Amino acid sequence: MTTLEKAKLWLHESFDEETRGAVQLLIEGNSPDLEDSFYRELEFGTGGMRGIMGVGTNRLNKYTLGQATQGLANYMLKQFQGEEIKVAIAYDVRNNSREFGKLVADVLTANGIKVLLFKNHRPTPELSFTVRDRKCHGGIVLTASHNPPEYNGYKVYWNDGAQIVPPHDEAIINEVYAVKFDEIKFNGNDDLIEWIGEEQDEVYIDACIKNSTYQNVGKENLNIVFTSIHGTTYTTVPKALEKAGFKKIDLVKEQMIPSGNFPTVDSPNPEEPAALEMAMDLAKITNADIVIGTDPDGDRLGIAVRNLDGEIQLLNGNQTNTILTYYILNEWRKQERITGKEFIGSTIVTSDIFFDIAQKFGVDCKVGLTGFKWIGKMIRDFEGQEKFICGGEESFGFMTGDFVRDKDSCGSIVLACEIAAWCKANGRTMYQYLIEIYQETGMYYEGLVNLVRKGRDGAEEIQNMMKNFRENPPKSLAGSPVEEVKDFKEQTNFIVSQNEKKVMDDIPKSNVLIYYTQDGTKVCVRPSGTEPKIKFYISVKDDIASEADFRDKLKSLESKIQEVRKDLQLS
Repeated sequence: MTTLEKAKLWLHESFDEETRGAVQLLIEGNSPDLEDSFYRELEFGTGGMRGIMGVGTNRLNKYTLGQATQGLANYMLKQFQGEEIKVAIAYDVRNNSREFGKLVADVLTANGIKVLLFKNHRPTPELSFTVRDRKCHGGIVLTASHNPPEYNGYKVYWNDGAQIVPPHDEAIINEVYAVKFDEIKFNGNDDLIEWIGEEQDEVYIDACIKNSTYQNVGKENLNIVFTSIHGTTYTTVPKALEKAGFKKIDLVKEQMIPSGNFPTVDSPNPEEPAALEMAMDLAKITNADIVIGTDPDGDRLGIAVRNLDGEIQLLNGNQTNTILTYYILNEWRKQERITGKEFIGSTIVTSDIFFDIAQKFGVDCKVGLTGFKWIGKMIRDFEGQEKFICGGEESFGFMTGDFVRDKDSCGSIVLACEIAAWCKANGRTMYQYLIEIYQETGMYYEGLVNLVRKGRDGAEEIQNMMKNFRENPPKSLAGSPVEEVKDFKEQTNFIVSQNEKKVMDDIPKSNVLIYYTQDGTKVCVRPSGTEPKIKFYISVKDDIASEADFRDKLKSLESKIQEVRKDLQLS
C-alpha cells in the first residue's frame, strides 16, 4: 500500500471531522509532511512510543494513542481475568499531554478498567512509584522526555513499576497492531476514575528521602540552585530538598513555570550545558556550590559543580553516576550491609568504570541494553536472590534503591546534595571527590557524538551506516588495535587475535555494536530508539596518581577522543 493510499484511509467517516480535514489538506497540498506522517507505524523503542504530534500513522494523535491503549486493555483483560484491573496514568507538561492523559483514561475505563489519574503534571518516576505503592496492574505516562516541543510520547509500565519488557512488550504490540481504528472504545466511564494529587506526592517524597539519605552533615550550609526547565519537578524536588533538611535553595523562577513550549531554552535537555545557562548565571550571583536541572518528565538530572578553577561545570552522566554510586557503596560498607549478594545496574553504553567500582566494594555489576527498563528487569529477575543497591546509565539517569523502578531525579538529587554538603563540610568539592575516586579506579573520560538523520531517507541512511560499521569494523582506534567486536544484533563477540566468534546470548538482541581496543578504549554505535539519530559513545581511560595530574590527564584523554572521532570519520 502506498503512502497516499494509507492517508486516504484516514478520510473515512470513522475518523473525526478535524482529523479528516487535516489529512485532506496534506493530500491536496501535496505536503512533504504526508510521506513522513504515513509511511510507517510508530513503534515501541527503548522509551516506548514517541513521535511528532499530528495526523497519521507515524504521528502521536487520538487514534495512534487510542489504538495503543485499546491493545493494552485487550492484553490486560486476558492477563488479569477475574481481577479488578487498576492502571495509574500521569502526564508531563508537554502540549496536549493533559488531553492525551484523559483520552487514554477514557479508553481504559470504556473497557472496564479502573484508572488512577493524576490531577496535574507529575514526574515519570512518581508514576513508576505509584504503580507499586497503589498496587496497580500497570501504568502509563504521557511524555517525550527531553525531545523538542513538537514531540509527545507514551510509556507503559507493568505491575512491578518498571517499563514493559519481554514477553509483555511484544505481546502488547501484537495486540495493538490487531486493533482497527474503528474498534477503539473512546467513550469512557468517569465513575471508574480516581483522581490523585498532592497526597501521593508526600508518600513519594518520603520514599525518596528514606532511600537516598545516609548522613546529616553540612546541609544547612550548602548553596543550591535548582531549575525544572519548565518541567514537572516543580511539584516534587523543592519540597524534597526542604524536607531533607537543605536550607539554601534558590530556584530559577522563570523556568519553574510549566510549559510545553520550553520558552527559555532551545532544548529542555539537562545533558546540554545551554539548558542550564540560566541556572549557572544565578549560581554566580548566589555563589552556589551545586546547580541542578531536570528534563520535562523529571527522570533525568543534570548536575554542575565547582571545578578545580572554581567555575561551575556540568558533569556528564557517567561522572555524576560515578560519584553517586561510589558514595552509596562506601556508606553501605560502613554500615556493614554488603554481604556479597548485592548488585548495581548499568547498561552496555555506560562507562566500564562501574565494573571497577563494583569490584572494589565486593558487589556484582549487572549490565543490560540501553534504557532503564532493563535495569528494572534485573531487579525483578533477581528479587529474593540478590539485593539491588543502585543503578545508572550515561544519559543522565540514576536510581537509588528499588522503590522506583525507573530513573529518578528526585531521590538522586537529594543524594547528590547530601554528597555536596558532606564534601563542603570536609573542605573539598564534589569535583575533587570525583578525582579521588579516579585515583582508585583509573580515570575514565567519555565523549558522545550524535548524528541526526530525519525522515524516511534519514532512517535508511542510519541503517546503511550500521551495516557498514558491522561489515567493516575499524582495525584500530587512536593507535590501539581493536581486539573485540561485540555485535548485539548477531549476539556475537569476535575476538580479533584468535579470529574466533563467541556467542553472547545473555542479553537480548539489539542493533548495537561495541569495539574494544587493547588499551581499554571503548566505542559503542547504536541508532537511537526515540530520536532520528545514530549515536557514538566513546570512552577512554588512563591511570591518575594525584589531583595535580588531573589537568594533564584530562587534556590527553580529550585529544584521544578526537583521534577516535577522526578514525571513525566523525570529525
